[in-house]
Amino acid sequence: MKTVVFASRNRGKIREIRALLEGLPISLRSLDDFPDAPDVEEDGDTFWANARKKALAIARHTGCAALADDSGLTVAALGGAPGVHSARYAGENADDAKNIDKLLRVMKDIPKERRNAAFRCVLVLCEPDGSCESFEGAWDGRIAETPDGDGGFGYDPVFYVPALGKTVARLSLEEKNRLSHRARAFGRFREALERRFQNR
Repeated sequence: MKTVVFASRNRGKIREIRALLEGLPISLRSLDDFPDAPDVEEDGDTFWANARKKALAIARHTGCAALADDSGLTVAALGGAPGVHSARYAGENADDAKNIDKLLRVMKDIPKERRNAAFRCVLVLCEPDGSCESFEGAWDGRIAETPDGDGGFGYDPVFYVPALGKTVARLSLEEKNRLSHRARAFGRFREALERRFQNR
């Protein structure tokens, strides 16, 4: 059985990943199992750079394969912003409401047809020898002019999905987990692992 360390202490994420990897010969561990693991600063300029930096540092520290993710919102009319700064768009200690408020303020004069956006997630799996593999998922939509819905977190209340006719904050957790950028990235990760185990 292969051990994979997920480079996070977020227990909710760990539960989600365990469910996703169910049935595969994987022993999933988290940073809770390695209390002396280093805190890795996410100072890269892309989601891939941040995820790779975390995964590689944890793989080398633990001697096991390590998986890390980085994700956020990109808005075409803003040149891809907030991007890697999504969680701190309105400042280092900003909460979701402040980030949304800044986004809507910056976009107040941008017409509906130019408010295209995407949630993006990049997963990187690194081995202790430095070899890495990445998996990406994206979820296209547009930025609403006002928040709508009280589900989810982050930018969900202003991320409108035209195909569904509602914002992500109005989706059930099951719908979101089936359709999201993170679900798509982890789906590709699982497919790659299944192929790898089948070829052995």
